[in-house]
Amino acid sequence: MRRLAAALTAALALGVGLTACGKSDPAPGTATGETREITHAMGTTKVPAEPKRVVVLDTDKIDTALSLGVTPVGAATAGEAKSWPTYFGADKLAGITEVGVLTEPDLEAINALKPDLILGSKFRQEKFYDELSAIAPTVFTEQVGVTWKENFLLDGQALGKEQQAKDLLATYEKRAKEFGAKIGDAASREISIVRFMPGNIRVYGPDSFSGIVVGDTGLGRPERQRLDGKKEKRFDMVSHERVNEVDGDVIFVTAYGEQAAAEQAKVTTGSLWQGLSAVKAGKAHVVSDETWMTGIGVTAANKILDDLEKHLSA
Repeated sequence: MRRLAAALTAALALGVGLTACGKSDPAPGTATGETREITHAMGTTKVPAEPKRVVVLDTDKIDTALSLGVTPVGAATAGEAKSWPTYFGADKLAGITEVGVLTEPDLEAINALKPDLILGSKFRQEKFYDELSAIAPTVFTEQVGVTWKENFLLDGQALGKEQQAKDLLATYEKRAKEFGAKIGDAASREISIVRFMPGNIRVYGPDSFSGIVVGDTGLGRPERQRLDGKKEKRFDMVSHERVNEVDGDVIFVTAYGEQAAAEQAKVTTGSLWQGLSAVKAGKAHVVSDETWMTGIGVTAANKILDDLEKHLSA
């Protein structure tokens, strides 16, 4: 796999195609026909005006592509999740080929799909950028989570769906704001976000994807989860012995993978969890990790709003 990518990279550097391409064919990784220039985390890249065969290498990019009506020919999976976002429905996922996992894309599988655009993340795949660019025009966003809205708009631009992306984002933000206004005094209701990972428990702060969505509604957060004074405001760890720190007026709980789900079941039946005020009040709700954590896109954000409406409007 690496040898194949290295050959492609060398061919691109020399400005010639591989022997199988023929002298008149463009070099690998070069957009043909009408193109647009996209400035992104790794520089500037010319991409097809209307890409037809898109490969996506992060979960937010799957959400983005499908939200904008583009079905990728290939997509990476998210480790423990072992699948793509099921909240789109099986019909929307049909025909997508797996191309490795987020942190280790399968370059050979990607090349075999003959993509005309690759969307990835500098945060996860920076070391693969040159090899990916030798296969097809490649656009990388900088970070994940905290910049999810900016990422959505950049990826939308690369897909040739810039205005549609702007419209979908504006519609989501309007919905979030109207929901917060509807429930009244939203800031006084402290929403706790808890995620079970294999071997640890996390609470999610204001810079996480789900934290940003909750923040867009104007809902409040427990002091422990505001992460005041911390450089990292996406999430923080909580030990099993300090589960009392995850309390709030309402708790939303997810688990990343089967091992984490087993740990969640064990902890949430224990006395410390059962002693939380939200649990006693029947206000602890298990929600989808796909939407609250790994979706990181506008459709996932709307699914989070669905959960908030379901559990807070009553």
